[in-house]
Amino acid sequence: MTELQVLISQKGTRVVTATNLHQVLQLLDHHYATNVKKWLQDVYEFRDGIRKPTHLQDFAPRKKKDASIVEDYYLSVELAKHIALRSNSKLKLKYARYLLSFEEPEGLEKTEVLAVPDLVRAMCSIRYQETCERRHLQWYETRQGGHAANWWQHRAEIMGYSTAQLREIAQQQGKNPSGKSQRQLLMQVDKYELIRAGVIDLLVSMGKSEGYARTLGDVAKAFAEEMQVELYDDRDPATLFAPEPAPEPLRAMHRIEEAFRLSA
Repeated sequence: MTELQVLISQKGTRVVTATNLHQVLQLLDHHYATNVKKWLQDVYEFRDGIRKPTHLQDFAPRKKKDASIVEDYYLSVELAKHIALRSNSKLKLKYARYLLSFEEPEGLEKTEVLAVPDLVRAMCSIRYQETCERRHLQWYETRQGGHAANWWQHRAEIMGYSTAQLREIAQQQGKNPSGKSQRQLLMQVDKYELIRAGVIDLLVSMGKSEGYARTLGDVAKAFAEEMQVELYDDRDPATLFAPEPAPEPLRAMHRIEEAFRLSA
């Protein structure tokens, strides 16, 4: 069985070939030319933003001695991962995870690191966590042409867990998960994961890549654990006239959005 080969380019960059990727994903051979054309013209969530693949940055033609051989390209590991995830292949998760293991970790700018305490303080508010989740949903619907189908599956893939998995964890810990929402389950099994989830929701809704959002989410969760912050439920379900958010979370979010827009 053919395996996906990760090669090293002359510049030291890890790449795969389009022909090899198409083959391991078990896509139909006669669709190769159409698929590759679509791959190189589609829009993806790269680390540096949402855009089309850039020639000589994300892909490059593969020179061949035999002109009769089908046209081929070198694809960056990041682009190949996005292509795999977007394909209809039954093996897409296997190869996306494999390619992810070859990606270089994303570094953080000083301004981004300095904004993490603000992120943590703001995400202590359950109300603001929900606001960020709604913003993420709106962003997702916009990209899906106004539809929210598969929203929870999409979010579970980004976060790394589903509600069903959280229920299993709660049961393993001897807790009763019956009738609880995902947020309530997280409060039971890992309350600081709510901080991480809120950060990821916010950054993805701002157009940041999923990998970047997860990196900041992990850092924010580590800060929250170290600071031993307290989460508070500032929602008011008893009335339509809910109180305004506390001034500090609002000021923190203004600083956060300014910092991450500047770093875009």
